Amino acid sequence: MGLRPARTLVDVSAPLHPITSADLYPTSTPDTAAAALEAGLDLWRDKPAAQQPEWPDRAKLEAVAAELASVPPLVFAGECDLLRGQLAAAARGEAFLLQGGDCAETFAEATADRIRNKIKTMLQMAVVLTYGASMPVIKLGRMAGQYSKPRSSTTETRQGVTLPAYRGDAINGFPFDEASRIPDPDRLLKAYHTSASTLNLIRAFTKGGFADLRQVHEWNRGFVSSPANARYEAIARDIDRAMKFMIAAGGDSDALRTVDFWSSHEGLLLDYERALTRIDSRTGSPYNVSGHFIWIGERTRQLDGAHVDLMSRVRNPIGVKIGPKTTPDDLMALVDKLDPEREPGRLTLVSRMGAGKIRENLPALAETTKKEGLPVLWICDPMHGNTFESASGYKTRRFDDVMDEVRGFFEVHNGVGTIPGGLHVELTGDDVTECLGGAEHIDDADLAMRYETLCDPRLNHQQSLEMAYLVTEMLTGR
Repeated sequence: MGLRPARTLVDVSAPLHPITSADLYPTSTPDTAAAALEAGLDLWRDKPAAQQPEWPDRAKLEAVAAELASVPPLVFAGECDLLRGQLAAAARGEAFLLQGGDCAETFAEATADRIRNKIKTMLQMAVVLTYGASMPVIKLGRMAGQYSKPRSSTTETRQGVTLPAYRGDAINGFPFDEASRIPDPDRLLKAYHTSASTLNLIRAFTKGGFADLRQVHEWNRGFVSSPANARYEAIARDIDRAMKFMIAAGGDSDALRTVDFWSSHEGLLLDYERALTRIDSRTGSPYNVSGHFIWIGERTRQLDGAHVDLMSRVRNPIGVKIGPKTTPDDLMALVDKLDPEREPGRLTLVSRMGAGKIRENLPALAETTKKEGLPVLWICDPMHGNTFESASGYKTRRFDDVMDEVRGFFEVHNGVGTIPGGLHVELTGDDVTECLGGAEHIDDADLAMRYETLCDPRLNHQQSLEMAYLVTEMLTGR
């Protein structure tokens, strides 16, 4: 089964459209250069690889990797091509990207209720952002694969006992005992199977009526009915009138009832990502079939490193985190490596500066992409640069700092003349108490009530919706 060349699969100037079977399964001849491409996909093994677990049993790891290399793909290459076309539209200012989900998914929380709540939260945010931006909102979950996290230290010490740090459920367990903390390759298989079940449920929710725009809007009306959120009632009324007009004008179609919902995660565990990288029979090109969109983290984006090498060879749309120490030369070197052909929709730059640094450090980078005419998509991660330890000892973030970084992101791009194209947010659909502030006025004493994250603090359901309404005001100004 072959497909058309990827370059002709998506017309990036066209409006966003639902996935059809023709998009996923067109016909053509496989590329005969597959063997050479396969060899290139393993060159990362000779390069420095940051943030990798110290697997104690290499033979077991190799057996697991071989099994992963034989399992069905989690996503289709054709879907990745469609997403790349949508991201190209966002880079041109014709769509807006909302990427959100857990800092690190856990196997225990991969339940129907938890998954539904995250999807519900993102759908609610997307309705508000769609109105504010007057354009499609691309919904990209940090879901179905985000089972590992980079750590600042390889070990953790408690009461004189030192054990390997918890690196996410794909590697080891959170309980502080030796048996749990030893990296176990079998967890990679569980990550694959849990991702598969999560994707199955996501597709059922987003194509089976749960995403009906009218229902999502009713959820949002409940949000603004709270006295704490009364300032957003005018926006909700405007959305209500727009929806009634759209339905009255004959817009009551499948587009109101189903949505595209894409998966993403950080491509951190190289043995896992390599095992799930396949040569596409349509095009003869390699795709990472563990997720639609894969990003490279701030700690693993070394130009001569293994992560950049492997991700430079796959055809997925990819992202790279851009921190406050990044120089224009650093940026251009990454672009040259990851997107040498300057392909629209290929590369997303995820700024994560911190509220106090974004207005100072982002302008030169944005000006560089404008000067060079790069077709990159700029989005804002306002979470990772604003983390600190509270007086009570919890790792947390202030909602006001998060929103200040988003405002700075918009201010810089509006000033430079580049496109502020989206958000990358750690959030949950549950009523946790992990980030300070917001309309609920969560304070330090409240953190202990429902602090459930095993890694980084997330915006809860209410804070996520509040962010959407605040960003809508910025988008309206854009």
